[in-house]
Parts: sequence; structure tokens; C-alpha cells
Amino acid sequence: MSLQSELFPLVSSAIEAALGPEHAGADPVLRPSQFADIQVNAALALAKRVGKPPREVAAQIVEHLPTDGVFGQVEISGPGFINLTLADGWINDRVSAMAADDRHGVPVQPAQQIPIDYSAPNVAKEMHVGHLRTTVVGDALARTLEHLGHHVVRQNHIGDWGTPFGMLIEHLLAVGEDSDEARLLESDPNAFYQGARARFDSDEEFATRSRTRVVSLQAGDADTLRLWTELVELSKRYFNRIYGALGVTLTDADLAGESTYNDELAAICDELEAAGIATMSDGALCVFLDGYTGREGKPVPLIIRKSDGGYGYGTTDLATVRHRVEHLGADRILYVVGAPQSLHLNMVWATARKAGWLPESVEVVHVQIGNVLGPDRKILRTRSGAPLRLMALLDESVATARAVIDEARPDLPEETRAVIAPQIGIGAVKYADLSVAHDSEYVFDLGRMTSLTGNTGPYLQYAAARVRSIFRAADAGPEQSRTSQIVVSEAAERALALELIEFGEVVAQVGESLEPHRLCGYLFQLAQSFSAFYEHCPVLKAADPAVRQSRLALCALTLDVLVTGLDLLGIESPEVM
Repeated sequence: MSLQSELFPLVSSAIEAALGPEHAGADPVLRPSQFADIQVNAALALAKRVGKPPREVAAQIVEHLPTDGVFGQVEISGPGFINLTLADGWINDRVSAMAADDRHGVPVQPAQQIPIDYSAPNVAKEMHVGHLRTTVVGDALARTLEHLGHHVVRQNHIGDWGTPFGMLIEHLLAVGEDSDEARLLESDPNAFYQGARARFDSDEEFATRSRTRVVSLQAGDADTLRLWTELVELSKRYFNRIYGALGVTLTDADLAGESTYNDELAAICDELEAAGIATMSDGALCVFLDGYTGREGKPVPLIIRKSDGGYGYGTTDLATVRHRVEHLGADRILYVVGAPQSLHLNMVWATARKAGWLPESVEVVHVQIGNVLGPDRKILRTRSGAPLRLMALLDESVATARAVIDEARPDLPEETRAVIAPQIGIGAVKYADLSVAHDSEYVFDLGRMTSLTGNTGPYLQYAAARVRSIFRAADAGPEQSRTSQIVVSEAAERALALELIEFGEVVAQVGESLEPHRLCGYLFQLAQSFSAFYEHCPVLKAADPAVRQSRLALCALTLDVLVTGLDLLGIESPEVM
């Protein structure tokens, strides 16, 4: 529990006792304070209701606060602020209990079934920097929600169906299924795709075969499906190279591509048309929803069957909603996709609710993803203007981290530097992405990201490595200190303990708000508090053995929280740095 969540009922009860039952459940208006551990601001608002001066109301509230050792000091300041300083004994008990708790204060919430739609690359196409954020943010949310006790169903809704596959299959046959060019799908899928496109645009006979192949694919022709499966399999190897480098938890079992729902699309259209929800317009089957208008007030359609009889994203997305509710039993569905998809998703959800496929009891959330920018504050691209390949970006991040390590720690063995370079480089990229609000833009700056100072991934990793170095110097593992009673006496100890106590509440807030940057901000503040503690409070050289053991226990808890927090973000914690 956080300070505010623990103190809220205590102060709220004091308000009721002081002012009467009509004030039961009153908000104490708790705020951080530079003069105390926490400030109660409720007296100013309550004074108007009870017709008394704020300081008098504050004095009445103070009289009814508990006197059983929660508060070390209580004072009224200014027009009626109540400054609360917690008793050291209360802090000692809370932080010691947290250290002994395997979950370190993180609650286990009533379990919900939560499908999360994230990453979603296209078969036979390169993953670019635009896929970075949805993959990293979605994975952090999946990890966090699972840690809170929810059942998360990862849904990687890849683009693996549609008209381009006729062209891609014919190109695969033309170059040979075992050729080097076919293997580009595993390493450089854009090259394979561009080769197919060039042949399609220049060879009319090839283009005709490609269009015929699409019909065979949609009709379920066995040999065409075999070739399509081969394309998907080769692309999966490429996806997995990216996911392996990023250290995300997506697997082949999480793939839920467009093809998954192909057999359901005709029925979806028939049901919507029979219910009068979808109507024909210019040869296409469309849904027109109240409140969705475009230029000149014209209604914006959700097209569910195109005029040529094909299906689009709207149809497939409706099928995913119905599947996630009816078959996965979803309580809450998260879509971690780009912000420009907002209108489309809202129309899909409104249609699904109208059709009865998405009950009001099921929450759907668009976790909007902002853009990654270059130094010119435009969307990050190559010099030629093409989207930046994600693998190239990750390789560059690791190389930059390696250069930093080589300069800062030339004393480390070569094999150690080889291990920690990707941990730091990939961690730097992920943390930079996660540490800003997911719907915000940010500038991609590898020099800043890989810095060991400031609000960066390497700074947090270094903080964890520094704690580990304390235990190596003590010739003892942190597990030997986890059950020791923690007793704070110095200001820096106290500040660190109070910061640690907030961990569980922060993780719970991330699960509720779906904002991983809150956890990043907390971990950065924790690392800074530890740095101040490390500077002002000797651990191994503490004169009193009891103080030494208490501080080792505080170090062990800090390490556990840093490592757990980074792991929830999908970031590794190197043993040394």
C-alpha cells in the first residue's frame, strides 16, 4: 500500500469524528509536502460547509487522529494545512514487512481476462520503427497486468491475408522456394516484397497469375495454402529475431492474424445486414453510425464488404472483437496501436455494441501510441525518406552501448562486455520509449538514451548493479538480508524507505491507467533516493553491526524493487556495469 492509501481512511475517520457523520467518507485531500511526509488540505474546503475558520476545523481533525504511533509529529500551518510526519517505528514496520513479502507490496487483484492486441507486423514486410512502440508498450502492459494477477491473452494481429499474397506467392514460385531470395523473408523481407512488386508492375502475365492466385487462396486451394503457409513461416522467423532482440514475451502461439477470422467474415456481413445495421452503398456493404461525419457533414461509413466482394480491416476487426468476447471471455480488451486508428476503432466498437457482440460490461481501451521522431522532430526515417528498419535501429543501439561500455569499463572481460552490451543497448531503447506517455511523441537520441546519467535505462541498470556490488563486497547474497528488521534513523534512510513503500501502489496504478511511464518515473526517483542514501549512509563501514545489517536489508529491498520494476518494463538488470 502507498502512504496515501494507508492514511486516507485514518484521516477520513478523523474528519467524521470531528465534524459529524454527515462527513463520513470525506476526502482528506492528501498531498505531498516539502515540510512533512504528507499534507492534509481538507480543512480549507470543509470550513465553508461547517461555518468555522479553517484552522479551527484543522485543530478538530487533529484531535481525532490516531495516537497509536502512526504519526511522529502533527502540526497545523498557514490557513489550515495539517502537516503529518510519520513515526519512524511505523515506517520501520511497513518497510520491513515489505522486505519480507515476496511480492514487495504489489497487490494481487481480482483476476480479469484481458486480451491485448499489440505489435501486429505484416507478413513479408520489414518491421520498422513504427512497430517499436506498440511492441514495447504492449509487452510492458502484458507483464504488469499478469503480475497483478490478471489472465493476459497476447494477440499479435499480424497482416497475413489479402490481395498482396497472390503476388507474393507467385514471386516465391518464380525465385524458387529454396532460393537465397526466398530466404530474404527471414532477414530482409522488404527486399523480397519489393522484388515481387517490381515483377508485378512490369510483367503483365505475372500480374495476371497473381490475381488468379488470390482467388485460389481465398477459395482454399491446397497448394496455394501450402505456399502461403511457407511465406508466413519464413516471416515468423524474422519476427522472432526482432522479438528475441527486444526481449519481448510474444511467441508463435500468440499469433492471431487476419487469416484466423477469414471463415467468419461472410457470416458477420450477413448478420449485420439482416439486423439492419449494415446497408448497401455504392456497391459496398457499410455501417453508418450516428455521430460519425466527415467533411460537409457527410456520414463516414465503416466498410465491411467492398464493392468487389472483398473484406477490409473493419470486417476483420469486428471478428476479433466477437472472438475476444465470446471465445476468450474478455473482461477488458486493450488495443495498443497508433493514435490515428482512433476513429476506426471507435466505429468498430460502436458497431459491435450495436450488434450485441460487445456487451457494456466489457471495457475496450485504445492505448494510443505516438510517433518516434528524428532530430528534426519529424517522424524518424532513413535519409532516403523510408521508414527506419527496426533491426537496424536495434543493432545500432547495441553498438552504441558497446562503445560506452568499452570507454567506461575497459577493465571488464571481453565476454562480459559482449553480454551486457545488448542488455544496456536494448534496455536504453525500451526505457526511452516507455518513460514518456505512450500517446506522446519523443525524439530518438541514442547518445542520450545510453547515458549513465539522467532519466535513462542505463542509469537504473547501473543503480541495480551498484547494489549488487555492495553484496559482493560484503561476501554475502541479498537473500541473507531480506528477513532482517529495518530500522531507519538518518534522513536519507528514511527517504529511501518511504519511496520503497510506494512500489505496490505504483504498479497497481500502471495496471489501472495503462501508463508504463508512471513506473519509469517511480524507478528513477527510487534510484535517486538510493544514490543519496549510498552517499550519506555507510553500509559496510557502519560502526554498529545492527545498523549495518539494517542497511543491507534496505539495499536488498531496493535491489528487489529495481529488478522487479525493470522486469515489468521488459528490461534486463546486468550483474555488473
